[in-house]
Amino acid sequence: MPKLEDAVGKQAYRRVVPSQDNECAINLQCQDNPMKHYKNILLSTDLFSEISQELIAKAKDLAQRYDAELSVLHVVDYVPMLDPATIALDPFNLVGPDQIVLDAALHKLMELGEILNIPDERLWFENGQAKDVIVRIASENAIDLIVIGAFAKHGFGSLLGSTASSVIMHAPCDVLAVRLHEAG
Repeated sequence: MPKLEDAVGKQAYRRVVPSQDNECAINLQCQDNPMKHYKNILLSTDLFSEISQELIAKAKDLAQRYDAELSVLHVVDYVPMLDPATIALDPFNLVGPDQIVLDAALHKLMELGEILNIPDERLWFENGQAKDVIVRIASENAIDLIVIGAFAKHGFGSLLGSTASSVIMHAPCDVLAVRLHEAG
C-alpha cells in the first residue's frame, strides 16, 4: 500500500467531503489507488448447502456497496455415465434421476436470480470442472471480482480447497475467497 509521501508524487490530493451530520471526512484520491471500484461481481455458488447462504449474503452486500452488477454461476461438476459420444454432443441431454438433479439445480438458480433481482442473462448454469468454468466465465464477461467459498482445511498445504486455489491463481480479476465453515 503506497504511503502518503509516495502518493503525493503521483498526483494525489486531499479533498474534504462534508457528511450528512456536518462533520468532515478526509478522502485521499490517487491515480494508483490500490482499492478498486468493482462494477461486475461474479458469485460462484453450489446453491444447495446451508453455508452457501453466507456466501450469497456477502456477494449481495458487496454488489450493493459498490453499486455493481451481480452475476451468479452454478457449475455442475458432474459427468453422467453415458456414452462419450453422447456427452460430447449434449452434456445436458439426460433422462431419469440425472435430469431431475440438473432440473432442481437450474430451478434453484432461477429462484436465486428472482430473489436477488438478477436478469437471466447474468445467471450461468454450466457443466464442467468448476475451477476452469469460473475462470472462463469471468474472462468472457468482463468480471472484475469473483466471490467464491473456501472451506477451512487443516494443515499448511490445505489452506484453501483446490477449486478456490486454482481460481485465485488463474482468474483474470480479483478473487474474494470467503472462509466457510462446514455445518454441524
